[in-house]
Amino acid sequence: MTAAIFHGFILALGLIIPLGVQNFFIFSQGATKSKLIYVLPITITASLCDTLLIVLAVSGVSVVVLNFVWMKTILVLCGSLFLLYMGYMTWKAKPQKSYNNMDGIQKNSKLIAYTIMISILNPHAIIDTIGVIGTSSLNYEGSEKLVFTLSCVTVSWIWFFLLTLLGRLVGSKDHSGNIVLLLNKVSAIVMWVAAVILLVSILS
Repeated sequence: MTAAIFHGFILALGLIIPLGVQNFFIFSQGATKSKLIYVLPITITASLCDTLLIVLAVSGVSVVVLNFVWMKTILVLCGSLFLLYMGYMTWKAKPQKSYNNMDGIQKNSKLIAYTIMISILNPHAIIDTIGVIGTSSLNYEGSEKLVFTLSCVTVSWIWFFLLTLLGRLVGSKDHSGNIVLLLNKVSAIVMWVAAVILLVSILS
């Protein structure tokens, strides 16, 4: 039981810490929002999406996907095109630190939808959860598989909330908005690089 918890913790930590699309987005949202409460729905959404992917992976979806090469190819191709487009939109985005309550609600609803897309349609996230966590979970059964899954999910939630808090800390020191603008540029580049790597993997 302890081995399953430790395995899930280390595995999830190793997969989620590298700076990817989700991480940059959550961090930049924490830095952009004027209050922490505005970014919490986005953080929770990302955490729920990761939880869904992990549960699906452990439930056996990984076996189905990995057995069909064409399914993986379509997933990677669509995900790459999506990342290229989102990178372009992120590059053009301007930091906006002040808006009224109604604007905040409308912006958050769009950002939540965006969070779902970069979480569910991000091929890196899918491959990590389905390809790595899913196949690793095959080593466990019953209660051990359950605690392995819960360990992975817990790491995901803790990490996204830590990123949010760190982003808020940076944002509170950035009165000019230059840091957030730079984060948007870096985030866009990360998306483009990820998309190119995925496309090259298909061609090779």
